[in-house]
Amino acid sequence: MSDAISYDDGRRCLNWLDLTRAIEAGHRLPRAQVNDSFLHRGADTLLIRSAWIDGLGSAVKSTTVYPGNPARGRPSIHGVMTLYADENGAPEMQVDFDLVTHWKTAGDSLLGALKLARPDSRNILVIGAGPIARNLIAAYGAGFPGAEISLWNRTRARAEALVADLPHITVADDLEPAVRAADIVSSATMATAPFIGGAWLRPGQHLDLVGAFRPDMREVDDDALRRARIFLDSFDTTLGHIGEIQDPLDRGVITRADILGDYYDLDSGTYCRRSDNDITLFKNGGGAHLDLITGRYILDAWRAAQ
Repeated sequence: MSDAISYDDGRRCLNWLDLTRAIEAGHRLPRAQVNDSFLHRGADTLLIRSAWIDGLGSAVKSTTVYPGNPARGRPSIHGVMTLYADENGAPEMQVDFDLVTHWKTAGDSLLGALKLARPDSRNILVIGAGPIARNLIAAYGAGFPGAEISLWNRTRARAEALVADLPHITVADDLEPAVRAADIVSSATMATAPFIGGAWLRPGQHLDLVGAFRPDMREVDDDALRRARIFLDSFDTTLGHIGEIQDPLDRGVITRADILGDYYDLDSGTYCRRSDNDITLFKNGGGAHLDLITGRYILDAWRAAQ
């Protein structure tokens, strides 16, 4: 294996807007072959994601998610990722798992917002103070320069700790008024029941839903889905196993026709808001093809910087 890239070495070479352009370009290549495997033990999850894109190569990322770990003083998420060369299948890079995950997840959300949110959005609310929140703040700051960003977390002390070295970020006291005031709401929690009400939403808002990745996880209620125009990053990696979308589909709250597109529709002219009054909802489902695209971007940026 030719390269092993650490978190600190890698992030110094990266740029949020360049990553969104790489994600967009990756979806102009032949459609990714993707396979996700989930194993569960109670609240714990083992997730193995693999992808192959002709022209970019292949990647495998293995992840464990243990929600109870923070109470024991350990991170909730661990994993490894390997990138394989397109031309011969040789292992080409082993990259820090957190670097890929944090940049992939926040870059995914930023691209969705750049396509669906109002470009004049000036009030951004990030919900959650977990590992991805800091990168969401950074990504949205790059994509919407000049916007005011606030953070809400169920435990205020964790929110205050996260933004202690980010003096330009404020901590919101109450969730409902913070959601009502925001132009963009980005939620990245481990919630298993909806806690964002559709009745709180107003015309023109954009919702970025990051947290739910299991069948038993939801962040917004049914009313929010009924009121919004719904978009995904990937049909293949979101439908079927992520409760945020599949649960309301199964109960007839929404239909398949209510889901208006994924990133393979970016050039179709339909992946957009129709008016300033639309409420747009983007479900960030992740997916191994996004890990692969992000990993290739990291490797190319790192090599260019050497």
